[in-house]
Amino acid sequence: MQVFDYEDIQLVPNKCIVDSRSECDTSIKFGPRTFKIPVVPANMQTVIDENLAEMLASNNYFYVMHRFEPEKRIEFIRDMEEKNLYTSISVGIKQEEFDFIDSLVEEKIVPDYITIDIAHGHSDRVVNMIKYIKEKLPDSFLIAGNVGTPEAVKELEHAGADATKVGIGPGKACITKLKTGFGTGGWQLAAIRLCAKAATKPIIADGGIRTDGDITKSIRFGADMVMIGSMLAGHKESPGSVYVENGKTYKEYFGSASEYQKGEYRNVEGKRMLLPAKGSIMDTLKEMQQDLQSSISYAGGKDLMSLRKVDYVIVKNSIYNGDLH
Repeated sequence: MQVFDYEDIQLVPNKCIVDSRSECDTSIKFGPRTFKIPVVPANMQTVIDENLAEMLASNNYFYVMHRFEPEKRIEFIRDMEEKNLYTSISVGIKQEEFDFIDSLVEEKIVPDYITIDIAHGHSDRVVNMIKYIKEKLPDSFLIAGNVGTPEAVKELEHAGADATKVGIGPGKACITKLKTGFGTGGWQLAAIRLCAKAATKPIIADGGIRTDGDITKSIRFGADMVMIGSMLAGHKESPGSVYVENGKTYKEYFGSASEYQKGEYRNVEGKRMLLPAKGSIMDTLKEMQQDLQSSISYAGGKDLMSLRKVDYVIVKNSIYNGDLH
């Protein structure tokens, strides 16, 4: 099995066919809607909240609301619907989550997108939840994950998932591979490639993105959408506590499986860190779009799918070190 990660790959340019990079189309159809770029902030409590979700939806970006304040989900959906914005929520797989789906049905609420958000999504419990949601809310676009193997993608798709999320522990705040010895950390890009080859439905690459070029590489190897945590955390609109140390401002960022998220030290697979405070997330998203347009021009195409056709080489690139690695 050919194994590699983002820093091991460089894409090979083709002849440019556009007069300006601004001609390159970065939009992606994902489920029932088309979005400005194939990027979604991670559904983590230090990355997304209600205000940011509204801002993203209003500006034609994809979002997935986290599941860590379950009692607020119905109110959140209603608020978004009142503003004529699409709805995208997360659920888990405990019994109360089945009850939550029942309550949506009773109140005739149909979210546009539902994400089953589990660290290890290749499980009978996830399969059962997929089947339950597709039976009760067949019109919701259902994302399931996370997984890291072609077998898992096939099983979740067969159960009824409309898209699968690929990535077991490659995130910056994740320590799964250190705590368990398992995961796609270190070979996340190869895992995307393997899973995408097995998939018949969209793939979300989740974790391990350290540069804008990594978004392009994810698309090249089969991702339709790219979920990003640390690079989209720490902005002025981002949730998370603010800290000032030695005259510098930071925002906290922690993994969904960290003790800070769980509220106790039990089965911990995530950590907390402080990120330098950034400006507006809209500026970062705009830069991501511009960099994707440049990538498309290097690919010799006019849209995102041209990225799928470029050649690549496996290298060990010395510019990737320190925080970038």
